[in-house]
Amino acid sequence: MQPRPWYQRQRRLVYTPRMPKVEKNLPGSFSWIELATTDQEGAKRFYTSLFGWDVIDHPMGPNEVYSTFQLQGLNVGATYSMRPEQRSQGVPSHWLLYIATPNADNTAARAKELGANILAPAFDVFDMGRMAVIQDPTGAAFAVWQAYKSEGLEIVGEINTLSWADLSTNNVENAKRFYKDLFGWKVEVGEKDPTGYMHIQNGDVMIGGIPPSKYRDPGTPPFWMIYFAVTDCDAVTAKAKELGGAVYMPPSTMEDVLRIAILADPQGGVFALFQDLKASR
Repeated sequence: MQPRPWYQRQRRLVYTPRMPKVEKNLPGSFSWIELATTDQEGAKRFYTSLFGWDVIDHPMGPNEVYSTFQLQGLNVGATYSMRPEQRSQGVPSHWLLYIATPNADNTAARAKELGANILAPAFDVFDMGRMAVIQDPTGAAFAVWQAYKSEGLEIVGEINTLSWADLSTNNVENAKRFYKDLFGWKVEVGEKDPTGYMHIQNGDVMIGGIPPSKYRDPGTPPFWMIYFAVTDCDAVTAKAKELGGAVYMPPSTMEDVLRIAILADPQGGVFALFQDLKASR
């Protein structure tokens, strides 16, 4: 994967650090990230070494554990072992992005009306919350989360936490219509930005974007790319390689304001790094 020109403008215009402690994930915000992996213990070693996360294991039944990642005692994500049916279908290790909603059932029903495929109808996750897994009309999967006892992410926008997410899709216009209708997002091209990059705004907060489809590999299935904020993109990339990860796009500087890289963990879970060069000066 090579650096693409749409990166050159997008984050200088829209990236604003957010308060670290999340008291409540507002509807339409990115509220959780979850890694489905073929090697849970290996994934735990990789991410705790790479980002300094801690792990809390929650037994879920015979031979099944749900591992929560924490930073400063606050939840930043989780991982679990992929089910046999997922492996048999050839599903690769992957990060799943969750979006907050006040009602998972209603959101899933509305998504279906808008042309989405419901991969998992709404169900309760013990007393933590209620969720559904949805594939948007262009093919990208995500989940919705209705919080009960668990809000999900408790810290965002800080170093070594979720800072952004991009939707990679072959049909930007269909995706734009779908997500605007489903979550009320504002999805627009930045002012005086010729790249065609669509900025996603939830309320008054910029949370992500949709790159132009002409810059993506048409053979790659649509997906949500999550970004972790780091202080040194090059050092973290080098560390990921030492830990057995892969580099799909090496650290690249865009207009002297940001540095990004696209990586994969040893099991194949893809994620990206984001370094704000202005904050580093």
